[in-house]
Amino acid sequence: MSQPYEVLAHNLSAQSENKIHDDTVARRFGFTGALVPGVEVYAYACHPAVRRWGRAWLERGTAECRFQSPVYDGDRVVVEAAEAGNGLALTVRHGEATCATGYAALPAAAALPDPDAWPWRAPPASRPPASEQTLARGMVLGTAPLEVTPALAADYLAAVREVDPIYAREGLVHPGQVLRLCNQALVQNVVLGPWIHVGSRVRMLAAPRVGQSLTARARVTDNTERKGHRIVELDVLVVDGAGAPVTQVLHTAIWRPRQVAG
Repeated sequence: MSQPYEVLAHNLSAQSENKIHDDTVARRFGFTGALVPGVEVYAYACHPAVRRWGRAWLERGTAECRFQSPVYDGDRVVVEAAEAGNGLALTVRHGEATCATGYAALPAAAALPDPDAWPWRAPPASRPPASEQTLARGMVLGTAPLEVTPALAADYLAAVREVDPIYAREGLVHPGQVLRLCNQALVQNVVLGPWIHVGSRVRMLAAPRVGQSLTARARVTDNTERKGHRIVELDVLVVDGAGAPVTQVLHTAIWRPRQVAG
C-alpha cells in the first residue's frame, strides 16, 4: 500500500441550488450537516492515481468511484491506495467510516469514441422540473460551454487542496473539475430538489488544458426506482472547444431521494 493521502474536505457547493449541500436541509434528510459533493470526494481519490502514473493517467486512465457515507466540510479524510490487479484499489475514509471506494487503472491506449454518437442540445432557457418524463431514457442533455480560465483552474486546485504540482506546472485541468460538468448536465436542464451523486465510472480520453472550453454532451440511459429513491444514469461525453473527446463518464445520481418522494 502506498503512503495514504490526507486532505481537509471542503464543501464547494454551500451556495448551490442543490440544498443537500446546505446544513439545514441536509439535517432534515438525516445527515449531521451539509454534504461535500461527490465530485470533490472523487477529486481527492484521483491524487494517488496521478502520483502512481503521472500525466499518462490524466490522458488515458480509468477510474470508478462509489460514495457510501457522507463527507462533511472540515472532515480530515484519508485516501488509501493498494495495488490490486493491474491498478489501484482506492478507499476514502474519515476516521473509521468508509466514505467511498473505487478503482483506478492505466489501460493501453484505445480508440477514441465518435463524438457524433453524443448529440448536443443547448440547455433550455426555462428548465422544466425533474421528473420521470423530463429525465426519461433516451433524453439528450447538454451544458453551456465552460471556459476553464487560469483563475478558475487555480481556484479549483486550491478548493480541493490539491498538492500535486503537475496541474499548475503543465497547465492541466483537474479531473474533479471535469466531473463537475456531469452534474451540470442535470442542473442546467431540469430543476431539481435536493439530490445526491452516488457514483461514476470515468474513462479519460485526453488531458484537458487550462484555457480550453469544455462542454458535456449527455444522454439518459436509465431512470429507475431503487429502495424508494429515483435514480438517473447518464452516459456523458465531455468535449473540448474543437469537439474532440476529453472524458467519458457513466454518471449515477439519486435525483429524487425517498424522503422527498414520501
